[in-house]
Formats: sequence, C-alpha cells, structure tokens
Amino acid sequence: MFGNKNKPQTPQPSVVNGKPETVIGTNTTIVGTIKTDGSIRIDGTVEGDIEILGNLIIGETGRVIATVKAQNVHVSGAVKGEITAVEQLEISPTGKVWGDIYTAALHIEPGGLFRGQSTMASTTDEPLLLEAPRTMRDE
Repeated sequence: MFGNKNKPQTPQPSVVNGKPETVIGTNTTIVGTIKTDGSIRIDGTVEGDIEILGNLIIGETGRVIATVKAQNVHVSGAVKGEITAVEQLEISPTGKVWGDIYTAALHIEPGGLFRGQSTMASTTDEPLLLEAPRTMRDE
C-alpha cells in the first residue's frame, strides 16, 4: 500500500541512539520474569528472572534479586543472584554484586563490590599444564 510493495521492511534496532527501549523507573517494582530482544534499564526493583538478548543497565537506584542473562550488563546499583553476561559485565564504583557470575570479560571499577565466584568464558582451549619452576635443588 502507498507504493511500498517492493521495498522490504527492515526491523528497527532495539536500541536507538544507545538508549534502552525499556526503562523500569525508580518507583516501580516488578516480581516475575522479564524477557525481551531489546535492552533494558532498571532504576526500580526487580525480583525473579531477567532474560534479554540486548544489554542490561542497572542504575544507581536499581535493586535486582534475580537470575540475569544478557549480552552486556552494567551495574551501578545492587544485584543479588546469578549473572550471565555473554560479552561483558561491568561494575561501577557504586555497583554491588552478590552472587556467581559467568562472562567473557569482567571490569570492576575501584569502589565496586563483587562477592561470589566468577567464571570467564573463552573460545580458546585450556592450555597444557606448565612445568613447575625449577628450584636451586633441582639443578
């Protein structure tokens, strides 16, 4: 209709000008599961599961008690739970994370808090065990 019959429609990007498509405000509380193909910013409170294909930003007032899976995660608020960040997890000076994390790259700025275990994903094979350093007695 209107002369667009031969022109294929391109999907709109989920993040326009670097901004998340969904914002959960400071006075909002969500209990349950959040799933989206886009990016989200959380300034309120979320309890449950968060599974997104885009990026997750947890603002300074954000409080999350959840299992989180996202492409990139930036924490300026507080998170309690397991985080899987496919590419990168960044914890800012005001950010606090309690729980286990799985990511390819981890960046914790001075002042940021992380308490738990981290596993870094990699596409390379595990190296062979290296020989122990020689001591004076071995020579």
